[in-house]
Amino acid sequence: MTHSLGPSPLLGRSSDDDDDDDVKLPAFRRYESQGVIRQISYYLSGEIVDPIQYTDLLYTLRTASATDLIFLHLNTPGGNFDTGLQIINNIAASDAHVITILEARAFSMGALIFLAGDELIVHDTCQLMFHNYSSASVGKGNEQAAQVMASRKWFDKVMRNVCRPFLTDQELERISKGEDIWLDTDDIRRRLLHLQKGEPAVRSRSSKSKAASAATDNGTAAKPSRKPRSSKPD
Repeated sequence: MTHSLGPSPLLGRSSDDDDDDDVKLPAFRRYESQGVIRQISYYLSGEIVDPIQYTDLLYTLRTASATDLIFLHLNTPGGNFDTGLQIINNIAASDAHVITILEARAFSMGALIFLAGDELIVHDTCQLMFHNYSSASVGKGNEQAAQVMASRKWFDKVMRNVCRPFLTDQELERISKGEDIWLDTDDIRRRLLHLQKGEPAVRSRSSKSKAASAATDNGTAAKPSRKPRSSKPD
């Protein structure tokens, strides 16, 4: 009778069990869910008129969800202050992500609506213009004087709430005194870039002088500003 000197095979174990030992679990597992994201576009083109004309926009802003994207395309000379302010307040109250897009020009109240967006986009050849309000009043002299004082105080407060820090306090004061502030695409993008970096929208002359002095002390001269391109005649 012959006896084997090698190890005896394990009972009840097949080759399939060995294959199972070689199977490795994945390092991660993928799961997917789907949701509805609405993208809604409005074009504010032309003069801003009476508030009743914008109820669809206002209702959409009020009822939108946090996953909605609302695009406001702007090309307007401005217009009704009350209408613009109602749009701005509804943008602030909206759960949606509101993107304002400057596509040509936005003057007066149009400029304020542009600044009210959660995200601001500006095309290459655009303009913003900020200025003081204009109005008419009727009534007795003391009533007109009281209205002018109240309107100016209200307007200055709106400008501070909406335009800072894009505009400086000095610029807001100039506007309050009757000066117009004009900004082209380069100015707008430069200010937005400073704000994204946590810097003031407009760097003061003293800070520029300090930066130039520091560059000189370090043995490096600041690069001269590039000569602006001349615009082609129309």
